[in-house]
Amino acid sequence: MDANQLQQQSVFDLTSLDRLRQDALKQPKGSEGERAALKQAAQQFESIFTQMLLKSMRQANAAFEDENSPFNASSVKYFQDMHDQQLSSELSKNGSLGLADIIVQQLSSEQGKYVPAEVLRMPQVAGARSVKGADTQVQAASVNPQVEAAVKADTTAEATTETPSFQGAQDFIEGVWQFARQAAAKIGVHPGVMVAQAALETGWGKHIIQSASGESSNNLFNIKAHRDWQGASISKTTVEYEQGVAVKRNEPFRMYGSLQQSFDDFVSFLQSNPRYQQALAVADKPAAFIDAISAAGYATDPNYATKVKRVLAQPELKALVGSLPGIGD
Repeated sequence: MDANQLQQQSVFDLTSLDRLRQDALKQPKGSEGERAALKQAAQQFESIFTQMLLKSMRQANAAFEDENSPFNASSVKYFQDMHDQQLSSELSKNGSLGLADIIVQQLSSEQGKYVPAEVLRMPQVAGARSVKGADTQVQAASVNPQVEAAVKADTTAEATTETPSFQGAQDFIEGVWQFARQAAAKIGVHPGVMVAQAALETGWGKHIIQSASGESSNNLFNIKAHRDWQGASISKTTVEYEQGVAVKRNEPFRMYGSLQQSFDDFVSFLQSNPRYQQALAVADKPAAFIDAISAAGYATDPNYATKVKRVLAQPELKALVGSLPGIGD
């Protein structure tokens, strides 16, 4: 494959994309040729994107143009557009924006090259945060040690970018328990409460919000992506309650690179919002904490607290956490 093909071509060469497609199909998977073809396709996309930026800038400046100026003649604008298109191609070729490199990194078939979108946008959220004193705090909670040992045998506390396919309540508990323990220790709440809330929000992990392409949001707590959220998001139709009446709305939701990030952000979400301070003050009392979360407006469902408690009293969770005051009484 000619590595200089993009450098030699003009932006007005209409057959270049078809040649690029044909070359890419001939390359063995994982080969240098495949990566070169992907690089050129990414540069083509960056060129189109840059051209759109330049066009938008020109249009925004049109209001300040002098209609009587000879530089506003149609012939001048025609060559100006040609210049912008070729400039876009050159900027892409030189890697001025770096967008092509990110696309190659995301789409490369090489193992270990994929980086979640929010990691690129928010490096401070990308890694799993250390939890000092987590074991000491969680040991104070009433957790059945025999059952927890069985759960820990099938789980790991390391974050993964792959979302497991949960087959039922027990499978879900085993898949998220370690993340819940670490996150719960930060605010002193029982880990079973977090698992119950995540189970209610996602139907025991079977209904985690996904993109149209099937990519999981890893959002176990269905936290919306409002203006203060700088990471990736995904829009989804959801049911909200307005004055007790259920209505459907299309809302943006946060996306995470792993389930552990979802637990970590849930804790940060509670800690950073003043309206949840009263709930955090009673974090060591499961029933009171759930009531306070609901009263603070975490969900618009008027029966939210009752539903979380009902999930917490399910046999699968109760076998692990035991009887909690105010739960299942």
